[in-house]
Amino acid sequence: MARIIVVDDERSIAEGVAAYLEREGHDVTTAATADRAVELGRTSPDLIVLDVMLGRGSGFDVLRTLRGEGRRIPVIILSARVDVIDRVAGLELGADDYVTKPFEPRELVARVGAVLRRSRSSDAEAPAPVTIRVRDLELDPAAREVRRGPASIPLTRTEYDLLLALAENPGHVLSRGRLAERIFGGLYEESDRTVDSHVRNLRRKLGAPPGSGEYVETVRGVGYRIARTAPRP
Repeated sequence: MARIIVVDDERSIAEGVAAYLEREGHDVTTAATADRAVELGRTSPDLIVLDVMLGRGSGFDVLRTLRGEGRRIPVIILSARVDVIDRVAGLELGADDYVTKPFEPRELVARVGAVLRRSRSSDAEAPAPVTIRVRDLELDPAAREVRRGPASIPLTRTEYDLLLALAENPGHVLSRGRLAERIFGGLYEESDRTVDSHVRNLRRKLGAPPGSGEYVETVRGVGYRIARTAPRP
């Protein structure tokens, strides 16, 4: 059982989603406004299902506030918007998944289950005896932290899992499908370019110095690999 917050200003949708999730044994609370969503998000639920268009405020504002406070609660965005730019905006703010309306309730329940499993398996991983180094970065699997020197780089759970998957396979190219299987539990549509969005966000947060090359390299037509060393001048 998980404690889930469903945020949607359309009562019928919020109650419908809640009913499906409750049938799976989850404890569900609904909210209709951005302020209430932030308030409930601060109680550390296991997951938030968050609509973008709210009567008072935006789901993006809710996500921005919670992530800005350092809260890494898994979030699934709901939206009637189908534009890629909106999906990218949600993912770049730290959403774990994005579902467009209208949606099949059973698919949403499956996506909720996948995100929860990934979240719990990450929390339950046994501490690794050694850290992983990628150029000037240090990944600590036990603490789930990425550091550059003494400074910690704040990443979302999805961004960290993506970087760790690549760092654990130095020299190997991982396809988008394989990365999606690792970090999303297989619920992935190639056309969504979800992995690409997370890679862009990860690159921005890692902030490679000018001329040093990205930490995550693109292999066109295949996928991504970790850059173990900086390119020569």
